[in-house]
Amino acid sequence: MKKSLLPLTLGGFAIGMTEFVTMGILPDIEKSLGVTAPQVGHLISAYALGVVVGAPALVALAGHRPPRRILMALMAVFTVFNGLSAVMPGYGSLLLMRFLSGLPHGAFFGVGAVVAGRLADPGKSASAVSLMFAGLTIANLAGVPLGTYFGHAMSWRVTYGSIALLGLATMFALKRLMPALPANGDSDILRELGIFRHARVWLIIAITAIGTGGLFAWYSYIAPLIVKVAGIPEKHIMWVLVLAGLGMFVGNILGGKLADRMAAPKAAALLLLLMVVTLVVVAATAQWKPAMLVMTFVAGGAAFSLAAPIQVLVMTSADGSEMLASSLGQAGFNIGNAIGAFAGGLTLQAGMSYVAPSYAGAGLAAIGVVLTLVLMKFFPKPAGTVSQKITFAH
Repeated sequence: MKKSLLPLTLGGFAIGMTEFVTMGILPDIEKSLGVTAPQVGHLISAYALGVVVGAPALVALAGHRPPRRILMALMAVFTVFNGLSAVMPGYGSLLLMRFLSGLPHGAFFGVGAVVAGRLADPGKSASAVSLMFAGLTIANLAGVPLGTYFGHAMSWRVTYGSIALLGLATMFALKRLMPALPANGDSDILRELGIFRHARVWLIIAITAIGTGGLFAWYSYIAPLIVKVAGIPEKHIMWVLVLAGLGMFVGNILGGKLADRMAAPKAAALLLLLMVVTLVVVAATAQWKPAMLVMTFVAGGAAFSLAAPIQVLVMTSADGSEMLASSLGQAGFNIGNAIGAFAGGLTLQAGMSYVAPSYAGAGLAAIGVVLTLVLMKFFPKPAGTVSQKITFAH
């Protein structure tokens, strides 16, 4: 692995941790601030909405600047608002900080994908990009469980504070290890925004947002599902999240291999269908501890196996706007984060049990299957492998 790519992996780790750790420390925030689980779920939605707003806006505005400078500025914003999340006194102020913390998320990955392509050896662009996104899966495997442990053993404020420190470390790594690449001289905001003229792009964003909303309806409320339905002691949540993270790590690898061998729309449809089945089984068997443990791994794998096919779908519709398209993929996932957390919260507010969000997630994933079939029938476009289809500005 090239040293110059390490800052991108570290940044992906920090971003993945702040995106997903709130699910693990949900009970701690609930007790500390005297709010309900659905209200804490809104913190997840607020972060996701920050990603949606920040991804296209920041990429479009900053695309003509040197990439290392952009990445450092984005990580500075990330560090400040995660640090402020750790010290906010009440629910309202914390909600605002979570929104602001999400602003640099999608832009970091959008710019980072292009940078990884520039730094990669010939023919290794997709592998270089995967190293950046590996930070997300490693965060779920190690960072989120550790952050959950800190939240339980000390305070959820310690968790957010440690994420801010990771942001500082990423800024230092960017300064020391990443070369000062020149800005993209061909950057044109109006040309970049032209991607939104295509109906196919909007449909892919809808598939990403609604389909992956199934993952977040389940995962946003995984802590109470583990404790209150499966009866697993709260102190063991960390280890269950390790299982989820391991599933995500494995699923990300397998999804990438599938995307290399199968047209991306077909792969996405099959994997969304797998998510439907998986979430129904999760809900139906949640009261049995062994089944909960097995299905937590399977559900994590099913969910993150979508990452590569969805990324290929977005990038094949880029029309020369790869940086913006890459950020739109992240925006779509985080619209799904907001939709899933909100839909799961609605079932709880209606008085249903903690298995209901998983059923809601299965419904969202099923809508994603239908939308993908519509894409395949009415908006066909040849799809190849990741390495063939993802191109980068130089």
